Amino acid sequence: MRSKRLALAAILMASSVVTPALAQSFPTRPVTMVLPFGPGGATDAIGRTVAEQMSKGLGQPVVVDNRAGAGGEIAASAVAKAPADGYTIFFATVSTLVVLPLTKPKLSYDVTKDFVPVGLVAQSPNLLLISPRVPANSMKELIAYAKENPGKLNFASSGNGTITHLIGEMFKLQAGIDAIHVPYRTGVQAFTELTEGQIHFSFDTIVWSLPQVRAGKLKSFGITSAQRSKIAPEIPTVAEQGLPGFEGMTWYAIMAPANTPADALARLRKELAAALGDPAVIEKVKGFGAEAQYGGQAEYDAMLSKDMTKWSRVIKEGNIKVQ
Repeated sequence: MRSKRLALAAILMASSVVTPALAQSFPTRPVTMVLPFGPGGATDAIGRTVAEQMSKGLGQPVVVDNRAGAGGEIAASAVAKAPADGYTIFFATVSTLVVLPLTKPKLSYDVTKDFVPVGLVAQSPNLLLISPRVPANSMKELIAYAKENPGKLNFASSGNGTITHLIGEMFKLQAGIDAIHVPYRTGVQAFTELTEGQIHFSFDTIVWSLPQVRAGKLKSFGITSAQRSKIAPEIPTVAEQGLPGFEGMTWYAIMAPANTPADALARLRKELAAALGDPAVIEKVKGFGAEAQYGGQAEYDAMLSKDMTKWSRVIKEGNIKVQ
């Protein structure tokens, strides 16, 4: 009897050692990170930087899969329907988590039911970009010109139901102007038309647009952050030029399918936090015009709630719909 008790105790001790080891077995194969936009933009650049650093901590490759289209819905839907095992994650943006759910009633995914946050990744301001062909040299002149030519100006975005679309609509409302929305897959794709004057203005990420402004290829009259950016302190905020309270930030988060196992989720969160705390990653993301900072469940929930309230108001007042 004593020998049986000893044997049972040995088995229990062994199981207590093996269980944590099994919990640490994730991942045993590559993880796929799905991005909602094509290569070349800030989302792609930041996503790839984070994926590369997370690969080091996970001990497995984090493979980037660009699935552009439908304002990010294609990518989001693919991840929502993926197996909830931690091996497919979503590099989401405010566009896919806030704007699309507010503007598209028959969305193929539910933000609150289909996803769980791995964590917030970064925030980035956008620049108000103006074609050199537009006869305006300040935001005041741009607004005056638009009012003198109602309905004749247009503005580009990185797609229907994206944050750059909503920022443009908010600008129209607060400035009291009329302009036609022209969606692209990424802001970079609108560059040629913007420089040549077929597109008159846009709001887009600072990462690719600031060099064009400093090279004189585009004009910029404002930045959408609440305070001036350290990256471009010479550019005043939109708010300080007569549109008080104007703020439109692009933010990024990594999401996993709902019901992802707790051990896999914990490991992903650990490696994401570690990646965003790495000085080299912080500097690299800063070079893409964003501030890298990990945020957990509470920070994500607060950000989501704040922007849901803000952008739902813009959508209602602007009568915005995305087909």
